[in-house]
Amino acid sequence: MDKAIILLSGGMDSAVALAEAINNGFDIAALHLNYGQRTQKRELQAFSDLCNYYSIQEKLVVDIEYLNQIGGTSLIDKSIPVPKNTISQNKNENFQNDNLKNSINSINKIPSTYVPFRNGNILAIATSWAEIINANAIYIGANTIDSSGYPDTTAEFLSAFELAANLGTKFGLSGERKLKIYSPLINFSKKDIVLHGIELGVPFELTWSCYEDNEIACGECESCLLRLRGFREAGAIDPIPYK
Repeated sequence: MDKAIILLSGGMDSAVALAEAINNGFDIAALHLNYGQRTQKRELQAFSDLCNYYSIQEKLVVDIEYLNQIGGTSLIDKSIPVPKNTISQNKNENFQNDNLKNSINSINKIPSTYVPFRNGNILAIATSWAEIINANAIYIGANTIDSSGYPDTTAEFLSAFELAANLGTKFGLSGERKLKIYSPLINFSKKDIVLHGIELGVPFELTWSCYEDNEIACGECESCLLRLRGFREAGAIDPIPYK
């Protein structure tokens, strides 16, 4: 059986990507990154809960202090506020939080929640691990339709990284095997992700998306707003609690 490493943050996108990899017949190894994020404790719990749910035995949790030291993002630096009631794409400007009744202001820039080259870092770690455990695939839940506009989630970036990974590894240069990076949700909206997750039986109640809180999702950060809208547009109820 082919083996895939799933980049499993514990959020709903990575959970659906995990279910897709399982559905495609891959043996699964799960990778999680602790980098000093505000919700590190809660994300790690979601990762563990999902691994237990899917009986994943091969797991790796990596602590990287340097992203915390570099900072430059509101997900790490608590002196930088997490944007509230804001979605970073023009097409979402009419979105309104049903609970708070606040209009969403669109912005034309990468939000402060962007962690500089986070996906590049975790993909590099996954590639190193793939060499050791003989994995030939990496799954990532990146998507660009309803996203925060992060530059390291694009199809172009992932394609370039796949090329670099195969050029810079022993197995890639030897021709022993090729590493394939799969991003099955890349052109999915949040609605599509919810519907596909329901189809695959994803336990959304075990996932966590909030940028702000470790206990009860804030319902105000961009990640919460996109998630809530996705469930609403899919005609489904988000099973996690919100303030």
